[in-house]
Amino acid sequence: MKGYISWMDGNSKLIKVILALPVLDILWVIYRLFKSVEDKNVLGIVIAIILFFFAPFLWLIDIITLVFMDNVLWF
Repeated sequence: MKGYISWMDGNSKLIKVILALPVLDILWVIYRLFKSVEDKNVLGIVIAIILFFFAPFLWLIDIITLVFMDNVLWF
C-alpha cells in the first residue's frame, strides 16, 4: 500500500494527468482508498468506497486539480 501511494505521488505531472483519464481514473480512486486506510481515516475509507461507483464522473475534477495543484482532492 505504501509503495503504491509513494509511486503515485512520485510520478511526473504528465503521468498523473494521463492516469486521470476516464478509464484509468480508477487508479486514483484506489489511491484515495489506500491513503485513507494508511491514515486510519474511517470517513475517507467510506467515501473512497462510494467513489468506486462514481469514478466515471470524477476524472474531470482529478485532471483539473492535478494541473493546478499537482495533487488530487482528498482528506
